[in-house]
Amino acid sequence: IRQASGEELQVTQGALYPALHRLEQQGWITAEWRKSETGREAKFYRLSAAGKVQLEKELAEWERLSNAIALVIAAV
Repeated sequence: IRQASGEELQVTQGALYPALHRLEQQGWITAEWRKSETGREAKFYRLSAAGKVQLEKELAEWERLSNAIALVIAAV
């Protein structure tokens, strides 16, 4: 998350793993244990089909809200 956001966003493990667990419980991600690049066992997460549908819904809502905010800012 930190790398993908250009160092702008940082998520602690205490926040990340509970969020991943909730997403997994909702069926929006799946997880599997595999060997990592370092040879250690690690849990890898993947977006499920239901998660892809939910992501599209969330992106549409984000776009709607960000457009509304842009309109308000432009009016100021």
